[in-house]
Amino acid sequence: MSLHNNPSEAKAYTRRQFLHNGALFASAALSVPTFLQGTAHALPRPLAGLSSISGVNEDRVLVVVQLSGGNDGLNTVVPFRDDLYRRARPTIAIAPESVHELSKNGRNGAGDMGLHPSMTGVRELYDEGMCAVVQSVGYPNPNRSHFASMDIWHTADESGTGEGWLGRYVDSQCCGYGKGESGQAEDGAPFQPPISIGRTMPLALQGREMMPLSFESPQLYRWTGDSSEDLSLAHEQLLGRHAETTGDHHDETPASFLVRTALDARVSSETIRDAVSKQSLVRYPGTGFARQLSMVASMIRAGLGTRVYYVSLGGFDTHAGQGGAQGQHARLLAQFSDAIRAFYRDLQAQGNDGRVLTTCFSEFGRRVSQNASNGTDHGTAAPMFLFGPMVNAGVHGSNPNLRDLDNGDLKFRADFRQVYAEVLDSWLATNSADVLERKYKHLRLLNA
Repeated sequence: MSLHNNPSEAKAYTRRQFLHNGALFASAALSVPTFLQGTAHALPRPLAGLSSISGVNEDRVLVVVQLSGGNDGLNTVVPFRDDLYRRARPTIAIAPESVHELSKNGRNGAGDMGLHPSMTGVRELYDEGMCAVVQSVGYPNPNRSHFASMDIWHTADESGTGEGWLGRYVDSQCCGYGKGESGQAEDGAPFQPPISIGRTMPLALQGREMMPLSFESPQLYRWTGDSSEDLSLAHEQLLGRHAETTGDHHDETPASFLVRTALDARVSSETIRDAVSKQSLVRYPGTGFARQLSMVASMIRAGLGTRVYYVSLGGFDTHAGQGGAQGQHARLLAQFSDAIRAFYRDLQAQGNDGRVLTTCFSEFGRRVSQNASNGTDHGTAAPMFLFGPMVNAGVHGSNPNLRDLDNGDLKFRADFRQVYAEVLDSWLATNSADVLERKYKHLRLLNA
């Protein structure tokens, strides 16, 4: 999927191709930060401030949580009163008396559904009106390959090809669809790239013009040159007279672009490390996933201009030994739930909770029936979660119908792009049809 027919695209790509050129990077290894190669051609003036693009609500932040491996939706949001559920899962079904029952709250007709007993934190947010559950989310002709299905979710395209949906959003705001120079708004104001915390850069954030920052820890995201030296002088010595810039980014040389980008990279490295070095306002669980969210909260507290953050929790490919109220799946859901609760407690202590919408998805759900290894195999539809005081709290959509299956799989009732469209239109204040290439009906998940 490609939405870019900008005459300036060729010039922008000259710089992008240059930054992929290993020969010049090799020659500049003394002063180019190591993380810059990992984040490819990101960062035209990354942390200079917020965008001033007309119509963009700069106070609003989106955090995307990816549960990698295919989370078992039926043991996450449990149809605990359904006899077919217990028959299909004789050893891993969640007992009715142990679930966090949602139907008692009277929110959006939960109808005999309950959260897994490990999800106490999410239950608290639900009771406080800060959690929306979207039932039976998927897409037509589902793919059970982890990689192919994840690409479909990341690109919002059933072919799984093209740029990421959030990458296209960022491009549309900063520099794509005829909006000016890469990394700049029409009026020349800088635009902050999205930030991903983890070992890999998610496709969802990758656009054609501006790429995300991606790092696993603030210690890895650091300038590796000698900070005691004058950085401009070091680059001038390395690159010579070719490092001169014209002041017009369309016409700047590859060498001058490298200098400008490297200077910005050092600033962003120091800014981010300074932001996350501050002690959190609340105590987080001692898990890797909680540390990711703690870093995000710290960057929000520090006033970084980033509007999109991305974190992930893996291990949900539970083919064997999944367990019911205890076991591998229960431990993962506890990590997810406890970290989300701590994240919003931190945001509340900052006074920033009303600015931050969090969405959570997995590439697919699991089969209705358990397998011979006391686990579940790749399935189709599953619930999504949205968190924050701006959500229309409760359970949205019809509950899974275990009497109406598609060859043993749940049928999807809501297209995941309906959720994306509402986030884009109602929260990020952009035209979702420009990003998704068609209109999708909103599910009324947000009060924004």
